Amino acid sequence: MNLFWRNTLTLAGAATLTLGLAHAQTPDLSDPPDIEGDVLEDHGSHTLRMGIGLAESSPQYLSVKYFADILDQRTEGRISVDIFPNSQLGDDVQMMEMLQTGSLDMTYPSSSPATTYVEELAAFDLPFLLPNRDAAIAVMQSDTAQRMLDGFEGSGIKALAFSENGYRQLTNSARPVESPEDVAGLDVSGLTIRTMENPVHLSIWETLGANPTPMAFGELFSAMEQGVVDGQENPWSTILTSNFHEVQDYGSETRHVYTPFILMISERTWERLAPEYQELVQDAARKSAEYEIQLATEYDDWSREQLEEKGMQITRLDDEQIAAFQEAVQPVYDEWAPRIGEDLIAEIQEIVESTSSQ
Repeated sequence: MNLFWRNTLTLAGAATLTLGLAHAQTPDLSDPPDIEGDVLEDHGSHTLRMGIGLAESSPQYLSVKYFADILDQRTEGRISVDIFPNSQLGDDVQMMEMLQTGSLDMTYPSSSPATTYVEELAAFDLPFLLPNRDAAIAVMQSDTAQRMLDGFEGSGIKALAFSENGYRQLTNSARPVESPEDVAGLDVSGLTIRTMENPVHLSIWETLGANPTPMAFGELFSAMEQGVVDGQENPWSTILTSNFHEVQDYGSETRHVYTPFILMISERTWERLAPEYQELVQDAARKSAEYEIQLATEYDDWSREQLEEKGMQITRLDDEQIAAFQEAVQPVYDEWAPRIGEDLIAEIQEIVESTSSQ
């Protein structure tokens, strides 16, 4: 049993963050892979400060510990990583800005708020573009995705690897959602849904008739608890480890968007590392990202079952119901495909099709 803590702290220049407190089990997750490779020569010592948004039991946090262990073992402790979970240092946007200034060494945001730096990342925000995890992984490991990572060059941020944030699912405290009409409300008001600070996500929920409200993740629990917003959308594992079931009665397995995480390092920090250390950090990033995807896969279904056991009423949408949502959000493609790049979207769709035919 792991003890989570709820505490309220005010960060300089940041909003008040509320962090969850609960006892939670964890699934039987795979152990991290063995660390392979020789100890590197001494190129000096570095302590890397990494801020992440999620809790200590999340696949993201567990994979970051593996990343830190690789660096520690292969440098005999000369590179260490101090991890700050639970949005302690700010939200994704704030921590990316800290990377640019060099006041933070590493972070691990979702791709959605990172579209400010690389517009092509918005392709991941298009609804129902990636129909299953195999297709999503194939895209994240493709040359197309590597071009997106390379697109951060010159921004003050170096993007190291994609991993899995996962399929986003809808939860709310107002009513069960089985159709787009349930989102819009018809005889009642549309749901007020917290979204990330991302224009494509705003467009999705506006098109469905909701009232989308951009908000930092660290503020979300208290906003739902106080009724500022009706609901939110995140992967089941994030919903569970963030204890959203305490303030959300209903869930819908919409799988409307698959978003990756991006493991990042400040360019200023990167440039201070010796070339051999840079190669190690890049290799450790890829290995830990692969481990995170494995953990996220194991965590997903288990998290949904745990949420149901804890009292959340979850609706599993069938193919016909998903098709109704796909049709309802078609205007999002009409609006955004030309802006994101129709050639890019076609590349991704080709990867998806080749994966499904294997």
